[in-house]
Amino acid sequence: MSFAAIKWYSAHPRAIFAKLSIMRLLDWVPDDAYLKLLWSPKEMGYPLDLKTPKAFNEKLQWLKLHNRDPLYTTMADKYAAKAYVAEKIGWEHIVPVLGGPWQSADEIDFDALPEQFVLKCNHDCGGMVLCADKSRLDISAARTKLNWSLQKNYFWASREWPYKNIKPCIFAEQYMVDTNSSASTAQGLIDYKFYCFHGEPKFFYLGFANMVNGVKRDQLSFKNLDWTPAEFYRKDHEPFPFTLEKPRNWERMVEIAKILSAGIPFVRVDLFCINEQIYFSELTFSPGGGFGRFYPDEWERKMGGWLQLPL
Repeated sequence: MSFAAIKWYSAHPRAIFAKLSIMRLLDWVPDDAYLKLLWSPKEMGYPLDLKTPKAFNEKLQWLKLHNRDPLYTTMADKYAAKAYVAEKIGWEHIVPVLGGPWQSADEIDFDALPEQFVLKCNHDCGGMVLCADKSRLDISAARTKLNWSLQKNYFWASREWPYKNIKPCIFAEQYMVDTNSSASTAQGLIDYKFYCFHGEPKFFYLGFANMVNGVKRDQLSFKNLDWTPAEFYRKDHEPFPFTLEKPRNWERMVEIAKILSAGIPFVRVDLFCINEQIYFSELTFSPGGGFGRFYPDEWERKMGGWLQLPL
């Protein structure tokens, strides 16, 4: 391990546990004990109370342990979720699938894919290959990356239960480009991520993954549903770099967020708006694993008040 890596891990101790967990070296640690190991009162601003949680991220940890609806496995599965979501809002909101599912990247026939496509693993975060030009794609590197992702069980990193029983696979999606927005480039699309409490979207953020000197940087800005800037923020991301107008179909986006979050204590509903058409992205039950601290601190408690637990 390089000196730079050692320095980074020393500044991010939770990442050490996540790394060991991905290697399956901490499987023996009970879920509640493991979450206490991950939780840093200094980093989060308060100690973790799993018996009577009050703050937002604290309650997300409680939900990991006690809210384990089997349906969440389907909802968190990026491939299986397509049919689930289509039943609720229609196939016109689903990014088309071009191939798969494959149990190994070695099964992929790249000759059968178009010149542009996206390859995704259904069960993790980051197991993706964007191909804007097949003639320039390093197929060997793509296979290696995807096969490595297939070996991981994303559950173990922060014990997010919906991921635990997903059967890993790879699938190909249509490569989407928003020609109506100068902000959406070959680097990626703009995400609209709605934080929904008991079926009610309370706020959202605009998200964009920018590449700076070859390094991916997630940039985001939180907003109220009326598009005014939110009074809170997170320090673990850079600000969203563009000024955008509210989409014409904004009310429909909010409606979709309500439909997909109905009956769920908390879920983040992620959508795209591409060429004025709304597309489903994914459902996330514990954003940031439940470790994305909000500032000022009073907002952790205020958001916690929106999330009612059956205690």
